[in-house]
Amino acid sequence: MSVILRPRALRSGDLVVVAALSGRLERGEEPLLARGVAILERMGFRVRVSPMVDPARNRWWASGTPAEQAAELNGLLRDPEVRAVVAHTGGQATIGYLDLIDLDAIRADPKPILGYSDISLLHMALYARTGLVGFHADIATHGFGGDWYTLGDEARRSELVDLYTRVLTRAEPAGVLPAQGAWETWRPGRAQGALVGGLLNRLVQLQATPFAPAAEQFDGAVLFWEELQRPVSRIWCDLHALRLSGVLDRIAGMVVGIPAEVTPHEGGEDRAGLRDVVLDVLAQRDIPVLAQVDFGHTSPNLPLPLGVRARVDADHRTLSLLEPAVAES
Repeated sequence: MSVILRPRALRSGDLVVVAALSGRLERGEEPLLARGVAILERMGFRVRVSPMVDPARNRWWASGTPAEQAAELNGLLRDPEVRAVVAHTGGQATIGYLDLIDLDAIRADPKPILGYSDISLLHMALYARTGLVGFHADIATHGFGGDWYTLGDEARRSELVDLYTRVLTRAEPAGVLPAQGAWETWRPGRAQGALVGGLLNRLVQLQATPFAPAAEQFDGAVLFWEELQRPVSRIWCDLHALRLSGVLDRIAGMVVGIPAEVTPHEGGEDRAGLRDVVLDVLAQRDIPVLAQVDFGHTSPNLPLPLGVRARVDADHRTLSLLEPAVAES
């Protein structure tokens, strides 16, 4: 079992910084960002927006050059006043600076880093190199400020504010995660193991770098993943890449998020959907598969902390956090 590095628990009034860890802030997104900041403040934190979260700051599809993005992140990691970092959005830029991150700063003062999509690369790379528990969780602009309003109501927002606050501030297991929609059993069974995963195509992309999690970090793990804007044929290929790398032979269970714009294969009477290709690649591997779980690009995201032991019960369609995600501060 891999040794994990839990961030220090947050306290009410702690400083949380919204940073441009990948994509730029587009013009017109300022109201979404402000609403996202308000959600973080509702959790009890002081919030600061970093200078690179600005429509005037951009380079191609990113908020800056890899060196600039790394410098901003490293500054936040080294600043003792900053207690957590939240990505304002995802994008296409994180892989450019993975080799520039101050890993010693993380080891000296581990902090929660929140985000999903492209930020999956950051979580998995830091988990691989330092054991840091990263939080596959919502982003500030399109998550807290967008999906929490367009895809959820006030009751769900309140439920999630309470859940995020407990996960980030209390050194105790969060227990059963609250479902919003109807989760699905794609293969029955129960399993316990460390949560590992993120955006599927980023997990596969990372496998080609020195920052990929070691094989043993998948031993007995609960692999969680989501995907967007891909045909199921592409997902079939990516899952086979994980099979060939040995990942699927090591995991104890699988949790699939809500797909976004994932298109089925249509070939006359020959049709294949996402469930079909997942079970096809898994073949005879006897592991539970729980699907349509509330994380991804079309749902307010449940917080999923990498490295933390979880229980997946596909029979009863539940996912539970069995360990704290943070350590006493």
